[in-house]
Amino acid sequence: MQLDNRGLQPPQPMIRTLEKLEELTSGEKLMIINDRRPMFLFQELDEQGIHYECEAQSDGSYIITIYK
Repeated sequence: MQLDNRGLQPPQPMIRTLEKLEELTSGEKLMIINDRRPMFLFQELDEQGIHYECEAQSDGSYIITIYK
């Protein structure tokens, strides 16, 4: 599943991402694209014990893959 959060102002990207994560079942993954590094999202994912990977892109955006 993929979610493009570019062009949205905080906290919209985080809200959209957390809502989409609720739809996933165990073993699925969500790939999001953000304009900026989502530090508050990372904190939330860490607290929930959810694994993720973050990759900076040449255009300044970030691709984050979240594993549920």
